[in-house]
Amino acid sequence: MIDETIVDVEHLSRRFGELVAVRDVSFAIHRGEIFGILGPNGAGKSTTIRMLCGILDPSGGKATVVGFDVAREPERVKARIGYMTQRFSLYEDLTVDENLRFYAGLYGVRWRARRARVEEVIARTGLGERRRQLAGTLSGGWKQRLALACSTIHEPPVLFLDEPTAGVDPVSRRAFWDQIHRIASGGTTVLVTTHYMDEAERCHRLSFIFRGVLLDIGTPSEIVTRRRLRIGAFEVDNAVAAADALRGRPEVDEVAHFGRELRVTTVGDTDPEALVRKVLGDRGIVIHATHEARLSVEDAFVAMMHEDERQAAARHEVSS
Repeated sequence: MIDETIVDVEHLSRRFGELVAVRDVSFAIHRGEIFGILGPNGAGKSTTIRMLCGILDPSGGKATVVGFDVAREPERVKARIGYMTQRFSLYEDLTVDENLRFYAGLYGVRWRARRARVEEVIARTGLGERRRQLAGTLSGGWKQRLALACSTIHEPPVLFLDEPTAGVDPVSRRAFWDQIHRIASGGTTVLVTTHYMDEAERCHRLSFIFRGVLLDIGTPSEIVTRRRLRIGAFEVDNAVAAADALRGRPEVDEVAHFGRELRVTTVGDTDPEALVRKVLGDRGIVIHATHEARLSVEDAFVAMMHEDERQAAARHEVSS
């Protein structure tokens, strides 16, 4: 069933001394779902995923993975998951085939089924022509394919991917995500952390984490809609002067340069074209072309960061 809960997180927290890396995080992930944890470096993404893998003990709250408590039964959790990190952690002095056979044994794939399983994974990932190549000599994209193959060799019900495409070229990243969707379509639950906004839009659902706090959760379209943003793109005579005139206005969340275009994001459903025409018209700046741009997860994420900063500044003013 698609709504079967595979990962259940309730008020999960993690401290490192005085630092609260993860604070009161709760969510549930269902079978066959690709669930993204999105946030900047240092936001708490990797700490969260390491707790769910049974590598780190939570400081508070609880979580279960495939029905097993991550704090009380970490070894049972580890036996039922696949885990892939951003750093290539396989054996570089072994061939592709040797790595796959080694991890099949490590994960407990029965000896009689091991060869068939290795052949199946090699065919699925396109590693056939490189099976006798040393892993250390593979390019970044092929290392990534091998790491994914090794982490799924035992057909785990849950796959954890921690920043899996860091440093990989765009073509390899797209091929990787095609593989992830194939894996999920077979019933595997995938939890992935990333700071690539275009990748976030490939997930079924997203959670945004910042400073260890969960800011929002939902489908990409739900998260974008909740921000109540609109975006306009404008070609103007003096883009720098135009940007300076628009920044700081309460209706404007962001002004950014995209080639020859000035892209203006407004909040509260404010019409960006009407606003820009009024502000720039008052300053004699000519607009040559305009069109409304598509909102993205990145726009929603940036807006959330700005809102968090405004709230933090307001709290600081009250306390001082």
